[in-house]
Amino acid sequence: MPVPTPPVLSDHELHQLLAEDVPFGDLTTESLGITAAPGAIRFFARDPMTLCGVEEAVRMLELCGAEAQAHAVSGDDAPPQTLLLEARGSAGALHRAWKSAQTLMEWCSGMASRAAEIVTAARRGHPDALVAGTRKNVPGNRRLAVKAFKAGGAVMHRNGLSETLLIFAEHRQFLGDETPAETVRRLHRLCPEKRVVVEVATPDEALAWAEADVLQLEKFPPEQVAEVAARLEEQGSQAVVAAAGGVNAANAEAYARAGARLLVTTAPHLAPPRDVQVRFCSSGEGRVTSDE
Repeated sequence: MPVPTPPVLSDHELHQLLAEDVPFGDLTTESLGITAAPGAIRFFARDPMTLCGVEEAVRMLELCGAEAQAHAVSGDDAPPQTLLLEARGSAGALHRAWKSAQTLMEWCSGMASRAAEIVTAARRGHPDALVAGTRKNVPGNRRLAVKAFKAGGAVMHRNGLSETLLIFAEHRQFLGDETPAETVRRLHRLCPEKRVVVEVATPDEALAWAEADVLQLEKFPPEQVAEVAARLEEQGSQAVVAAAGGVNAANAEAYARAGARLLVTTAPHLAPPRDVQVRFCSSGEGRVTSDE
């Protein structure tokens, strides 16, 4: 079972999410006069999912004044009707946190589930294949996206521009007459602790940059990946072959079989949310109502 992790968003950031949905109080709950009524809320998986975001949801409920408990953690496989978390408190507290907590879990679990599908497919192709998520997240939500990729068994391709060396064609046009080998050696001198990654668009470019640590083959079909991997081996290159551009659960196995040991993907960022069902219970009357 995955180890529980603390929320990746601070209390201040979670308060901001809550304030976006309840900026001036909950008019309906207040007008009905039920704000102080005791109750409970439970969140269940309606879709099968790789869960993510439950820790943030629990903390949201706590920040609203409820007592909350997680029954699963990010990274768990949750079949339909799995109890994910429950909370007790006033109707005002429960209603304030309800939709923000539910939506966050649905969105994060959608990404985590899609990442897990790609990881499973890639490892059918080769047991050592790694799936890496790009940084093309919804702006402002990188920490949640990183958490979701990790919950799905993937790694991050890069968290940002500050810690990785990735040479694009848009960089190379400024290098003048410097040869690929000279560029790689210069970067190894300047950043000896970093791996040099180069994105290439053709087999000839891949062979020209064979001294790089990682060659990222952009939008190569699996057959071309296999051809490049074989030619690099013949040339004695130790470069790791990465496939990028259009990698998804349908083709990940083929890319891994072709020799790509790193599969770089944006697909989980675009995944539809997984459905989380919410059930309320009024402590006073023992009634359970379901969010259908």
